[in-house]
Amino acid sequence: MLNTNTINQTKRLPAEWEKHEATWIGWPHNKNDWPGKFNPIKWVYCEIVKNICETEKVRILVQTIEHKKQAISALQSAGVDLNNVEFFVKKTNRGWLRDSSSFYVKEKEELIALDFKFNAWAKYSDYNLDNKISSFICKRFGIKKITPDYNGKQIVLEGGSIDVNGKGTLISTEECLLHSTIQVRNPGFTKKDYENIFAEYFGIANTIWLGKGIAGDDTHGHVDDLCRFVNESTVVIVQEKNPSDENYKLLKENLDRLKTARLQNGSRVNIVKLPMPSPVIFKGQRLPASYANFYISNSAVLVPTFNDVNDRKALGILSELLPDKKVVGIHSTDLVWGLGTIHCLTHEQPI
Repeated sequence: MLNTNTINQTKRLPAEWEKHEATWIGWPHNKNDWPGKFNPIKWVYCEIVKNICETEKVRILVQTIEHKKQAISALQSAGVDLNNVEFFVKKTNRGWLRDSSSFYVKEKEELIALDFKFNAWAKYSDYNLDNKISSFICKRFGIKKITPDYNGKQIVLEGGSIDVNGKGTLISTEECLLHSTIQVRNPGFTKKDYENIFAEYFGIANTIWLGKGIAGDDTHGHVDDLCRFVNESTVVIVQEKNPSDENYKLLKENLDRLKTARLQNGSRVNIVKLPMPSPVIFKGQRLPASYANFYISNSAVLVPTFNDVNDRKALGILSELLPDKKVVGIHSTDLVWGLGTIHCLTHEQPI
């Protein structure tokens, strides 16, 4: 809905496809994220780094000097050119930097980091190290840091919970930000509260609220598995064709909401449907496999794939929508056992 409050005209949250100085990732180390599947994960990271570092820096957080050596060895084995790769020793709990690192806004020409509180999706207790990632990066690069608050309370917000078009419209889900009993980030916050926050800190004039996120998502409704901007006026939204699948009704409801939504200029949203892969099940658990969890780097779009017949369809759709980018499928059947894929792991640092 259009925000009728005063918008902060000096701040702007850039869209992901705008130019990056670098992409941040955290080299895998927490075996609890991929129990029984940890060993192959480093090779997926190698493919991610290889495709991003062609046209921007990849900045990698490692736990120790020995951990850095292990990362370098794997990257070299995979033929990655390390000239555009930088390493920083910083202990972390996990490596899901989309959620634990800063939001970067532009204020005129200045880059500012917004250090929202990270509390591990209001689900896990071990997050104190991850909550310090933003401070570490800002100190290392001399970036101005702001800690957002609302009515005197520090705000919890994760990068995967929102998506923006860079022109004043933001998409999120009610399930993630507004649920009153499950994984509650900011108790008592209303839509109006969030819209005030988005206006003040991101310069957002218009928020589109979808309903629920996809099945298997342990973040409880992150929008980056569901619906993503690919340009200022176009979103892709995942849809399930099988009526018996648990995603079918909730994804249809989100599509219906989107059809009535408007952009910041009052125009309708251009909607393109993305298929869903067949359910990915491991050890009896439904995993959050979604083609919407892609990442847009300076020159490439990295798309999770799942050995599914719809892999090619999803890659084709995104290739048509982002014709100036190289669209690359990254095998993510093992990666998604960590309950996230490519977008969850990466975080852009704009120029």
